[in-house]
Amino acid sequence: MDINLGTFYSRLGSIALILALGFFLGRKKLISTETNRQIVNLLLSVFMPAALFSAFPNEYSSNTAGFFFSGLIAGIIVMVMLVLLSKILFNKYFYRGKLRYEVQFALIFNNATFLGYPIVSNTFGQEGILAYCGFIIAFNIALFSYGIYLFKHQIDKKLIKETVTNPNIIAVLVGMIIFLAAIKLPSFFTDAVQFVGNATTPLSVICVGFMLSHANFKKLLQKWSLSIPALLQLIIGPLATFFILKLLHFPTEVISVCTLIQALPTATSLSLFATKYGGNDIESSELVALSTLISVVTMPIMVALLLG
Repeated sequence: MDINLGTFYSRLGSIALILALGFFLGRKKLISTETNRQIVNLLLSVFMPAALFSAFPNEYSSNTAGFFFSGLIAGIIVMVMLVLLSKILFNKYFYRGKLRYEVQFALIFNNATFLGYPIVSNTFGQEGILAYCGFIIAFNIALFSYGIYLFKHQIDKKLIKETVTNPNIIAVLVGMIIFLAAIKLPSFFTDAVQFVGNATTPLSVICVGFMLSHANFKKLLQKWSLSIPALLQLIIGPLATFFILKLLHFPTEVISVCTLIQALPTATSLSLFATKYGGNDIESSELVALSTLISVVTMPIMVALLLG
């Protein structure tokens, strides 16, 4: 499916307004860092899983199931490809900076969770969300396994447990089973889950806006060690995704969804993981903020070139 650029930019503008609200609330200190952290925890454990669960239609069809499984396979391929690219571009010979593992993380994992869901749902509707649900399984498994491994450099039982018990993965798997088995759930239950999931879009974008409110962009733009990796992520990610999926003859809808996701800025979980697992948390946060700022320019360009 080709994107109607007028509609896309209009919906992107709506998200930008919510982003500006989060920025304003952060600057005026109407949201504290602790409050934002609590909202993030709720998003990852309650609101996002509810949104992903309710994304599956009430009635089974082979066509809609095809979007889901194509998104899952495409997600696996894209994740493996980005891991390989990160090792090539930011190995110890080509990249001698102190943030080698952080920038590898930034290239592989973008904001598919907080920004991906609202942008995909507003741009492509249910077909796009089904492909997104498949993709997000591969993304989350990679994020909570290889993403943590980049900082810890080891695999342990706790890492495996965190991956298996991730609420977003569980929500998609349960939703998929109910969808494939054609199980009819009571309407009061599905309505309640959908109401909760509907909060995902505004809350996630407000959180990103809050993060940007603490960034000194003038200073950040002068840090080439951060701006170059951020620019590479925003250009190489969508280009490589588009051409590899095109080469493998994936459905147009899946190619469009995955390419759009890869045009998003670096995942906010980079700074969270760096803080938790002993990485460079300050410059990781700066890299996330810088990538988000640059994506305002690069994302519309990449979408127009590849999907318009």
